[in-house]
Amino acid sequence: MKEQQALIKKKPDLSELDEALELAAAQLSGGGDYGGYSTIGKVQFREYWRAVRQRLWLVIGITLTITVLVAIYMARKQDVYSAQARVQVNLENTMPGGAGAKGGQVIFSNSGTDPNYFNTQLQILSGAGLLRRVAKTLDLQHNRDFFRRPEAQTRSTWQNLLRMFNLGGGNQTPAPVVEDNSLEAKSIPLSTSREDLNEAEKLQPYVEYLQGSLRIDPVRDTRLIDIGFTHADPAIASKVVNTVADVFVLSNLEKQTDANATQSDVMDKRIAELQTEVRNGEERLLNYAKNNQVVSFTGTQNTVVERLVALNQELLQAENARKSAQASLQAASAPGAAAAQVAATRASGSETAIAQLRQRRAQLLTKTTEEWPEVKEIDRQIADLQEQATESKNQSVSNLLTNLRTTYQQALAREQAIRTSFDQQKAETLNQNQAAINYRILQAEVDTNKTLLNSLLQSSKENDLLRAGTANNIRVVDYAIKPRGPVGVNRLMAVMVAFPLSLMLGVALAVFLDYLDDTVKSEDDVEKYFRLPTMGVIPSLQNLKNLRALGGKASASLGLAKRNGNGAFKIVIKDEPRSPLAEAYRHLRTSLLLSAVGGPPKVILVTSTLPNEGKSTTAVNLAVTLAQGGADVLLIDGDLRRPCLHDAFNLDNERGLSTIISSDASADNVQEMITHVDQSRLSVLTSGPMPPNPADHLGSEKMRSLLKSFGSTYKHVVIDTPPLSSFTDGILLATMADSVVFVVQGGRASREAIRRASRMLNDVGVGITGVVLNNVRIARHDRYYSYQQYYKAVDGTTGMNGTDPH
Repeated sequence: MKEQQALIKKKPDLSELDEALELAAAQLSGGGDYGGYSTIGKVQFREYWRAVRQRLWLVIGITLTITVLVAIYMARKQDVYSAQARVQVNLENTMPGGAGAKGGQVIFSNSGTDPNYFNTQLQILSGAGLLRRVAKTLDLQHNRDFFRRPEAQTRSTWQNLLRMFNLGGGNQTPAPVVEDNSLEAKSIPLSTSREDLNEAEKLQPYVEYLQGSLRIDPVRDTRLIDIGFTHADPAIASKVVNTVADVFVLSNLEKQTDANATQSDVMDKRIAELQTEVRNGEERLLNYAKNNQVVSFTGTQNTVVERLVALNQELLQAENARKSAQASLQAASAPGAAAAQVAATRASGSETAIAQLRQRRAQLLTKTTEEWPEVKEIDRQIADLQEQATESKNQSVSNLLTNLRTTYQQALAREQAIRTSFDQQKAETLNQNQAAINYRILQAEVDTNKTLLNSLLQSSKENDLLRAGTANNIRVVDYAIKPRGPVGVNRLMAVMVAFPLSLMLGVALAVFLDYLDDTVKSEDDVEKYFRLPTMGVIPSLQNLKNLRALGGKASASLGLAKRNGNGAFKIVIKDEPRSPLAEAYRHLRTSLLLSAVGGPPKVILVTSTLPNEGKSTTAVNLAVTLAQGGADVLLIDGDLRRPCLHDAFNLDNERGLSTIISSDASADNVQEMITHVDQSRLSVLTSGPMPPNPADHLGSEKMRSLLKSFGSTYKHVVIDTPPLSSFTDGILLATMADSVVFVVQGGRASREAIRRASRMLNDVGVGITGVVLNNVRIARHDRYYSYQQYYKAVDGTTGMNGTDPH
C-alpha cells in the first residue's frame, strides 16, 4: 500500500505545472502584491493558461500534425549540393582622354573606398540581366536536366527520415557519380540590355530559379566576393557558379570598354556602308565610261583627249614647218638671194678647180707665153669651168626656188590637213565635256569614299588594339569544382524549427478561440460581465480526475445528474460527502445563508438560462446541504414540463405540485404528497402530472399562498424551475421567491443569453441573488484546491476511510 502511495506521489501533477507557470508570470510581471506579484499580470496569464488547458489536445494536435508534416516534407526533399567560386573586385582604372588616348597614364578611381561601387557590383551579380546572360550561355532553355531531380538520388522518404535522426547512416552522402554532360556552355552572348523582350520573358523562370539558389557573400575587410549556387546536381552547381563568375568578369570588361565598343560598332557600321558605296560608285563609273565609250577622262587614258593632244602637237609642228618653208621661199625669192645662196653652196668646188688651173697657167706663163697651147688649153678649161659654173649656178638657183616652193606647198598642205583633223577632234572633245564633268564628279565621290574608308579601317584597327589592351579590374580568383557531398537540406533543423513554431501557432489558435468563445468560464467572467456575486463554483468531474483529488478513486458516480444502473440519481452530498463536489455545495449553502440581510432566505428559487446546465442537481444538493445544517427543508420540483426530482430520490410522481394547485386539497392531503427523505430533515414535493398549462399553474395565487404556507412550516423552501430562456415559468416563480440562485454551466452558457435572462428578471423587479458556476475546471490557485489537497493527504494516510486524522 505504501509503495502504491509513493508511486502516486511521484506522478506528475498538472496542478503543479499551473502553479509554476503562474509563479513565472508573477516574476515577469513585477510590482503589485506578494513581493512583486502583479495581480493584473496574474489574471491575464491565468486566462491564457486556462485557454490553453481547455484546448490542450488542439494545441498538441496542431503541434504534432505540423511537425510530422514538415518532417515528411523535408524527408521528401532531395539533397542539394553547393559549389562556390571567388572573384576579386579591384580598383577601377580609366584612361585619360577616353579609350582612344595615346600614351595616356592609367588613373585609378576611388572605387576601392566608395561603398556604393562595391554594393553596385553585388547587385549586378544577383541582377536579372547578368543571370539572363548566364541562362543563355548555358542554354538552360533547352536543358531538361536543370529542373529535374537526378536519377542517382534514389533514397526513399523513410530512408531520409532515418537519416534525419542519425538512424540510417551519416548525414553526408557522396555526390552521385555521373558523367559531366549536364550542361554545355556556349559563347557568352551580348549584354542583356540589347535582348529582345520576348526572349527575356521566356528566360524569366530560369532567372528566378538562379536568383533563388544563388548566394552572394562578400568577404569581410577584403575585395573578394564568394559566389555560391545550390542544386540537386553537383555538376550543374559548379558549372553555373563558374559561368556566373565568367559572365560577371566579361560584363565588367564590356562596361569599361563600352565607349570603344560603341565607337567600334559605329565604325564597323560606317565601314560597311562605305564599302557598299565605293563598290556601287565604281560600278556606276564603269557603266558611265562604257556607255560613253570612254576608258578614262584623264590625259593618259582617254583616246579622244590623247588624239586631240597628238593632233595639236602635229599641228604645231606643221605650222612651224610651213612657216620655215615660207620663210626660206621668201628669202630665196629676193633678187640675187637665190644666186648668192647657190654660189655660197657651190663656191668651194668650182673656185678650187679654177684656182688650180689659174695657178697652173701662171706657172706656165713663167716659162711660156699666152699663146702656148697648154696655156690656151688651161684658159679654155678655165672658161669651160666658168661657163659650167654659171650654168650650174643658174640651174641651182632655179632648182632651189622650185624646191623651196615645193617644200612650202607641202608644209602648207600638211598644216591644213592637220588643222582640219584637229578641228574635228576638238569638236568631238567639246561634245564630251558634259560627260567628262559627270565622270569626274563620280570619280571624285569614289575617291573621297575610298579615302574615308581607308581612314576608318585604320582607326578601327587602332581601336581594336586599345580594347585588347584594356585591363579588367575584376578577375576570377578561384573557380568552383564539383562538390563531393551534399550541404542540405537540413531536415533536422527544419523539424526543430517547425516544432516551436507549430506549438506557438497552436497556443495562439487556442487563445484566439478562447477570445471568440462567448461563454462564461470563471468567477472573474461573472464579476466582469454581469457585476453579480458568485455564490459557488462546482468543479467538473474530469477536472477532478486530472487533479486526482480523490486519490485516484473518482468515479462516474460523481457526475452531475448521472444515472446509475437502477435509474436513480446519485446525490453527491450524500454519496460522496468528503468530495470536493460536496464541499463546493457546502460552500454554496454558506454563501446563500449569508446572502440576505436580516436572516437567511426562506424561499429559494434555482434556475438557469439553458437546459442541462445542472440546475436540478444544484437544487437537490443545495437542499440536502441545508437539511444537513439542521434546518427543515422542502425541495419542490417546479419544472412541470420536464420533472426529474422524483428520479433523483426514486419517488412516485403520480401526485405532486400540479395536483395540489389544480385541486382543492386540504393541508392533510398536501402533507401526504410531501415525502420525507431517509430520516433527514429534507422533504420533497414532486411535480406531479404535467398539466396542459404549466405557466398558469405556477403563476396562480394558489401557488403563492402555497409557498407562504410552506414558509411557515419549513425553514427553507428550494424550488427547481425550468430554464428562463425557454419558458416564463421561472420568472413567475421568481416573483414569489426570496432568493434567486442562477446556475450557469461553465463554458456552455453564452454571455448574451445570461444578460437576456438577467434582464428578464430585472424587468419584473427580481434581482439575482448570486450565480453558481457549474461544471467548472478549477486550477491550483482556486480556493477548492486546498480542500482537495487536504483530502489527498487524508487519502494517503487513511485510504478514504472516513477517519479524520486530526
